[in-house]
Amino acid sequence: MDAPGDPEGPRPPGGDGRLAGVRETARRLSRDQLFVLISTASLNLGSMMCYSILGPFFPQEAEKKGASNTVIGMIFGCYALFELVASLVFGKYLVHVGAKFMFVAGMFVSGGVTILFGVLDQVPEGPIFIAMCFLVRVTDAISFAAAITASSSVLAKAFPNHVATVMGSLEIFSGLGLVLGPPLGGFLYQSFGYEMPFIFLGCALLLMVPLNMCILPNYESAPGKHSFWKLVTSPKVALIAFVINALSSCFGFLEPTLSLFVVEKFNLPAGYVGLVFLGLALSYTISSPLFGLLSDKMPHLRKWLLVFGSLITAGCYMLLGPVPVLHIKSQLWLLVLVSVINGISAGMSIFPTFPEILDCAYENGFEEGLSTLGLVSGLISAMWSVGAFVGPTLGGFLYEKIGFEWAAAVQGLWALTSGLAMGLFYLLEHSRRRRSKLQNTLGTDGERAALLPDESQP
Repeated sequence: MDAPGDPEGPRPPGGDGRLAGVRETARRLSRDQLFVLISTASLNLGSMMCYSILGPFFPQEAEKKGASNTVIGMIFGCYALFELVASLVFGKYLVHVGAKFMFVAGMFVSGGVTILFGVLDQVPEGPIFIAMCFLVRVTDAISFAAAITASSSVLAKAFPNHVATVMGSLEIFSGLGLVLGPPLGGFLYQSFGYEMPFIFLGCALLLMVPLNMCILPNYESAPGKHSFWKLVTSPKVALIAFVINALSSCFGFLEPTLSLFVVEKFNLPAGYVGLVFLGLALSYTISSPLFGLLSDKMPHLRKWLLVFGSLITAGCYMLLGPVPVLHIKSQLWLLVLVSVINGISAGMSIFPTFPEILDCAYENGFEEGLSTLGLVSGLISAMWSVGAFVGPTLGGFLYEKIGFEWAAAVQGLWALTSGLAMGLFYLLEHSRRRRSKLQNTLGTDGERAALLPDESQP
């Protein structure tokens, strides 16, 4: 059952026709829509800043407490694993728990555990410190999964005809969080010590909780009867999930490898390494609204954005090193240029995924409402988390064994495979639909001929 305040009303089922057949009741945003945007923007900005502040200084502090590099990597990696499991669970039970409660509770717990991270330097070194790091990190992953799953579902409920546009626009705040987090964390760490970055950002998140409790609309819906299993066993959804997984893995691959390669290859000071990442983050952030808008305004382009975005991403990873078989000299300007193109191609592939999976779910009989939106949001978050774990883990291993150039090329093959598989599926789907349409046309002509009188008879 749709909430009475649903700003764009109920929607008829039926893929692209569903989107084309519904018109906005008003050009201006309703109050509920505006509040949803404010709530989601605050979550994206705050959570991404909290996520990204660890990188500049936490590894050094953990080493002082007796944690090895392997353990530090596991502390970072466990976040994605538990986010994967939590996303599936929260997506399934979103309607039972309530989207607003899940959003607000996730933000509240995330702010609290961020502050707890700031007092871990008071914990005795050794196993106790390591165990507390894992506990706090896992709790943070679960709370973030709750908030982001609820956020995506509420956004899709409030903007059913403009899902990709709104999500793409709000990625600006995620990008800002990732860009601002490390320098802000580094400044607070150098000026006030280890505790201050976590306490400052944790308190900022907690201050957003009462705001969101007041303004976030409370959408309700009846529980659905379909499951994740039915959704993911659809061939189209499974292939899109593969694309999401490959793109996430490509991003994750760069975390432990790119900075080491840049310092070793070009002898850059550590302070300049962040500028290479900045090119990737800014190009992704700036291009996201454009590709979100294209996905909504021209639904027929989504499939090609997915395919060509993956193929361009694959080409970027072949050129990051570049791979030795190309016989291209590694140069800093080329690396920065490829990183910028990589950010654009990633946005090209990522934002059509939500509306494509949602359309596929409706075509396969899933009910319209928060129940299905929760399943789709949880699935996308889970697949992204798989790549976020596999990318850094496999990337670090390959970097040690075969070097950055070949490791990046191997990572590019993953994106290449997903793009080609997705393209082949769309070509087969197009061929099957044309054949079906032709058969229907021939069948209709035959029926008409049978109904016409035989002119040869007197």
